[in-house]
Amino acid sequence: MERTLLLVDDEENITSALVRLLRRDGYTILRANSGKAGLDMLAQHPVGVIISDQRMPEMTGVEFLSRVKELYPDTVRIVLSGYTELNSVTDAINRGAIYKFLTKPWEDELLRANVDEAFRYHEMKRENARLSAELQQTNEELRLINQELEQRVEKKTREAMHKQDVLRISQEILEHLPMAIMGIGQDGIIAMANQRACQLFGADGARMLLGEDAREAIPAALLDLFSDGKCNAGQGKVLHLANGKEVKCWCCSMGEISQSRGVVLVIDANNQGNAD
Repeated sequence: MERTLLLVDDEENITSALVRLLRRDGYTILRANSGKAGLDMLAQHPVGVIISDQRMPEMTGVEFLSRVKELYPDTVRIVLSGYTELNSVTDAINRGAIYKFLTKPWEDELLRANVDEAFRYHEMKRENARLSAELQQTNEELRLINQELEQRVEKKTREAMHKQDVLRISQEILEHLPMAIMGIGQDGIIAMANQRACQLFGADGARMLLGEDAREAIPAALLDLFSDGKCNAGQGKVLHLANGKEVKCWCCSMGEISQSRGVVLVIDANNQGNAD
């Protein structure tokens, strides 16, 4: 990553001395001889660290760096001046306009160390800003994902509740039909039986029939309707039960409009006629 340093001082010999000292550290060094020139330079180049003299005509170093803080807050700002001017920059340091105060005359190695520290601080701020932006983006993406999931869950919940209502209504309709209706799975187990079926084959409702083996719960004559695996829903068949009662029966194979497998038996125990 390129490190660009801006030196601002109205004394050319000072900036030249700083350039000679700091060039060895691989910085790209820009120079300006006034605060105004420094602002013009900042408008044209991305700068990480600024070293400014305090005593300059028209605009002091504190005034310049305070302006820089407003326009380029990510820069790291250092003021270079004598001990006698420390009081004039203390307020600017407290306000954050100045990162560090270095004195003239400077110690070469100490100055180099402070500039390197300033650049590392600048790079750390940029990295933190990048990570913060990535975190915000990730959080926003997660928020959108969660929002979409919530909408899906809400939709699925509404659909499930609707299906549950439909099932309850269907069950209620089946319970009130005057015909006995039974659903028998491929394994021969009774999966559904309405109230009329329980009355007809479950000891007048004493047995619920659900989960029972159809071979043990219903007459063999009814089992013969689908024993060969074939049903004809369009035709009814009149049968005589063991108790002598005449019933008309229909058999329907499941799976045409659902994933269910098995048969549905419809028995009209009130039938008094012949099969169609």
